Parts: sequence; structure tokens; C-alpha cells
Amino acid sequence: MRRKPFNPFEAAIWKRLAETMLVEPSRMAITPQQVVDNLQGIFGNIEGNTPRDTALSVIATWVVLGGPIWHFAPRSFRIWRIERRLKNSRVDLFQDMARIRGIVYAGYYGHWIDQDDANVSDAAAEDANRANPVFNAIGFTLPRHRTRAGTPDDPLITEHTGNDLPYTVFVGEEAIPDSVEVVVIGSGAGGAVAASNLADQGYEVLVVEAGPYLPSARMTPNEAHMSSSLFKDGAIQTTRNRDIIVFQGRTVGGSTVVNNGICLRLAREGETHPDAHDVLAHWRSIGAPVDEDALEAAYCRVETRLGVHEIDRRLGRNNGTRLLQGWDAYAAGSSDPLDARAVTGWFRKNWGQKNEPNACVSCGYCNTGCPYGRKKAMPESFLRHATLHAPRKARILAHAAVSHIGWSGRDDQGRKVASSVQVLLPDGRAKTIRVTKGVVVAAGTIASSNILSASGIEGTGKGISLNIACPVPALMPGPVNAWDEDQMATFVDRADFLIESHFQPPMSMASLVPGWFDEHFRRMLNYNRLASAGVLFPADRRGTIRKGKLGFELEQSDLAVLRRALATLTKVHFRGGAEEVYPALLHGETLARGMSDAEIDRFFEENIEEPDDVVLSSSHPHGGNAIHADPARGVVDLDQRVHGVANVLVTDASVMPSCIRVNAQLTTMAMSDRVTHGKRVFG
Repeated sequence: MRRKPFNPFEAAIWKRLAETMLVEPSRMAITPQQVVDNLQGIFGNIEGNTPRDTALSVIATWVVLGGPIWHFAPRSFRIWRIERRLKNSRVDLFQDMARIRGIVYAGYYGHWIDQDDANVSDAAAEDANRANPVFNAIGFTLPRHRTRAGTPDDPLITEHTGNDLPYTVFVGEEAIPDSVEVVVIGSGAGGAVAASNLADQGYEVLVVEAGPYLPSARMTPNEAHMSSSLFKDGAIQTTRNRDIIVFQGRTVGGSTVVNNGICLRLAREGETHPDAHDVLAHWRSIGAPVDEDALEAAYCRVETRLGVHEIDRRLGRNNGTRLLQGWDAYAAGSSDPLDARAVTGWFRKNWGQKNEPNACVSCGYCNTGCPYGRKKAMPESFLRHATLHAPRKARILAHAAVSHIGWSGRDDQGRKVASSVQVLLPDGRAKTIRVTKGVVVAAGTIASSNILSASGIEGTGKGISLNIACPVPALMPGPVNAWDEDQMATFVDRADFLIESHFQPPMSMASLVPGWFDEHFRRMLNYNRLASAGVLFPADRRGTIRKGKLGFELEQSDLAVLRRALATLTKVHFRGGAEEVYPALLHGETLARGMSDAEIDRFFEENIEEPDDVVLSSSHPHGGNAIHADPARGVVDLDQRVHGVANVLVTDASVMPSCIRVNAQLTTMAMSDRVTHGKRVFG
């Protein structure tokens, strides 16, 4: 029986919120009780403290709204109280509570008709959801039910499992070795590359991953289940002040399993704005130089392994092309030199190409894993090589979190020597694994900082950067069906920010579409007419980890870039024919066609005063254990070895000494490859 994390009292609050936040229950496609049941399923699948913390938050919200007076009042009164206490509040705590409506939307738009048979095929599960009333109400068609010609340019949507990892590469809880040569902590972009390179050199490698392994054969278009299975904290992790949602994968393969496969270099001709911040030059200026030739060679090796290529135009035929067309129309009338010199294009990605067995079928489910096995993320590439093809095959211990590294004195240079790691299993048991050669830390910016700090390494968790995203959907005159293509296909590099085409399946899109009550419901009924893109801007070294959690404070200069970026994207939407634009502001305002550019600029100046005014997220935390030649200014040296430690290497995005401004996965892989390829790093 499934665990129900919300008790009857808490469930009753969720039900009342569903009856209030969405629309009159008689107009809902499912009942409010079904919304509650869906939320029980989502949070019952999330490990850790998140379900209990969320329950406490919903009780606190109920109290703020008026408790039983609010609960038993008519819907009109309940809406009025929510508008007064949450929607229109300037109190930070109440503004944070207002975000709880996104959870209600997930319970409604994440509705999935389960099959009684746990072994039912994915195809049968999708067939059962032909009758999904929520999908039918908004006009959404699941991937296997879409009409396709069956050609390379219009492929049938079928499952490809040929790249799934076999169970033989995994170590069970009862077979954890007492001793190995090298432990790699984390299996994402940095850890997988390091594991592959070290296994190629003949090291005995054990990869330890905090999350479970889900092969494509176990992934489905059930957004609610996949989000709660594959993301840390079920994809609702936030910064300490709750201003920014931080998405991080918690599965074998890390965030590469749930990202969009975007492969942008720090700088590349034809891909980077000529006036963009020169990241490598800045690193040199602050004492953290990276050899450009070595990084270039690493980029090439990684891209070859992943099969990185510019995606086919078919993958962005609806939403992606609209962004480029809208930008061209906007830039033609702009006098801003940054607009004139902007670089536009189609993303390079690590999907299968159209004539390969794992060719992308544009299902639109990139962010909840690929249920059709078309990605070439870490499990399908570097981990597959490390465990199946390397001279000495690596093994993977999944669903086991490393708490700290153990030490055994110092070497003849006075450096500490790592001799063990302690892993924690889901049932609470701890196991110490002896390490005879070394440790690679690659658990992600937050987890790696926490592990190193718990291991006695000083200075960790400082100077953390984020690339921050903010979505802007728009209502077009006719059907767009943006869900029937690659989620992210095209981009504009405008130097101070990027614009990227972006769309989501129903549950995730509902959390991105701003708005309240009946208006949000109306916008989602127009799901098929929505086009969408988002802005991405750098927030450089604003973050610090305290007591295990990321604190991040945006500055006024960051908000100025955000206002400018959102205003620009709004104008691009209108130049592309949009009737209405819905910037992701807390109040959910509608901007209508006919507004002048000056009116648009003024709107954002007046309505974004602080981060709580807008919905912000990031999938790219980096920094915290920065490289630097000086031990007083960085946690790791220029070869990414922890200062003062003989045999611990850090190979994830936490080593980056400043914000890199673009999607992070490719550079994370290249930085890892740079220091592990062909090098006997542990003697």
C-alpha cells in the first residue's frame, strides 16, 4: 500500500485549497478529492523531510488564511482572503506561502490513471490514459497516441532500451565491498566522466550515487511519479529564503538524466555573443587560469563520446521556430547594438541523430527522464563505457548517500590522506568502505560542499553562482501544439542574458504558467495555443551554504538584468504575433497586444521590486569549491585536487570559480575530463 504522508486534517486543507485555487469544482475535470489523492502519491514517493515540511507549510498557510473561518466560508470569501493575505501581500513569508498554489496545480494537472497491474507495459499505461480527463480537457495527446508518418523526419514514438545499463553493473546493499581503490561520489556530468577515465586507466572504481537507477524501460510520461522519483526533494527544492527553486537530479546519471541535453561551450564562434563576458579571461584574472588548449581538447573528447550535434529542425518546428522569427522581427526594429550583434541558433545536444537507433522522437518529456530511451545522458554514455567496456570495469552502488570522507594521517608532504568513505543506506544503516587509492567528489555543488565540510575541509560552500531562469508563456492566435516537439530547441544570446525556447508537459507547464484561480484555469484550457520561452541570466557568486542549505541573495543589479530580459522577451512574443503574454510574476498579470515598448518597460520597472515578485528557478548551481592557485582563495588547486589533501579530487560544477552564464553540463564534463583523461591522478 502506498504511503500517505498527509494526515486527514492536512488532506482536508489540501482539498479546500483545490476547491479554491483552481475553479468551481463542477467545472473541474477531476474531483478535489482526486487532487488530494494525487498529492498523497507525489509526496509519498519523495524521500527525506520534504513531505513533512510541506505538511507544516500547508497548516501554517491555513492558519494565516483564517483557519476554520476560511475553511468553511464560501469560495468567494476564500478567494478574497487568499488575494488579500497571499497574492497581494508584501510580507515575504506570505509571498512564499503563495507559491503553494503550484503544488495544487501539480495535483490537478499531474493526474494519471494508474493500472492495477504493477507489471503493465508503458504502452498499456499510456493507453489507459487515453481517457485521462485532465489531458482531454486541455487538448493534450500523450506521445504514443500522436499521429506520426514513421519517417526519419516524422518518427514513430517507440521505446529504445538498447542503451539501458544491465543490472549486473550494480552492487547490491548486501554486496558492498569492504575496500576499493577509488570511490567516485556522484554519477552526474562530472562523476561519470571521471569514473570512465579512471576505469580506462585500470583503477578499480566504485561509483556511489545517492539516488536510484531508473532505466528508460521504467520511465513513463507520468510526470508526477517521475518528478518525485528523479529530482532532489521532488523538484521543489528551494534556496534558504525560498526565492529560487533549484532543480537537481537525484538518480544515477544525475541532472543529465532530467535536463534538456543542451551542450553549450563557455565560448564558441557562431554560438556566443561577441560582447559576452569572457569567462576564461576572468578566471585568469582572479588567479584561477584554465589552459584553453587543454579545455578545447576535453570539449572535443566529450562531444565525440556524446555524439553532440546541432538538432534537426523538425525538433523545434512549432515553438522553437517562433522564438527565432519573433526575435528577427524584434531585432529589425531595435537600435540597441547588443540586439544587433545577438547570436541566434539551434541548440547542439547529445540526443540520438535522426538516422540512429536512438533518434530523438520529440516526445517533450526531457525533464522527467526520457521514457523512450533517446537520450545519451551519463548512464547511456560514460557510465555505460565505464561499467561495460573499460579495461577494468567500474561498478555502481545506487541509492546510497556518502556522509563524509575518513582520513589516515598525512603523507611525506604533510597532506591529509583519504582512506575511507561512509555511505548511508535508505534504511538508515551506515557502511564504511576503505579506499586504497583515492576519492573523487562529484555529488553536485550543494552535496559536494556538504560532504567536504563534514569531512573537515574548510572554506567549502562559498561563492556559489546560479544561471537563473524565468519563463514567459504567450497566447497565440491559433494552435501551436508546442508539446509535440523537443522542449528546448532554439536560443538567442544577447550577451547580458540568453533567451531559450521552452515548453513542458501539462503538470510542469501548469507550474510555469502564472495566474490565479479561474484565470489560471482559463490559461491552461488554452494549453494548445501557448508558445513559451524563458530568459536565462547569470547571478555571479551570490550564494553560500549554511547548515547544509543554499542561501542565495540577488542584488539590485541582477533584478535590473531580469527586468530588461523579461521586457525584451515580451516584445519578442508580441512581434511574433502573440495576443497575450504571461510573465511569471506573482500576481499573474496579463500583458495584452497593443502595448508600446515603453509601456512594457515601465510595467516591469514597476512590478519587479524584489525576487519574491517573480518565479525564478535554476538548474545550474556551480561554484562552492572553486579552483584557485592560492589555498586561501580556493578549495581545490588548478588540477582540481583539494588543497592540502593528497588523494581527493573534485570534478563537478562546484569547482567553477565564477558564473559561466550558459547551461552547465558540457563544461562540467570537459572540466572533469581535463583533469582525469590519461592522467594517473592517484599514482
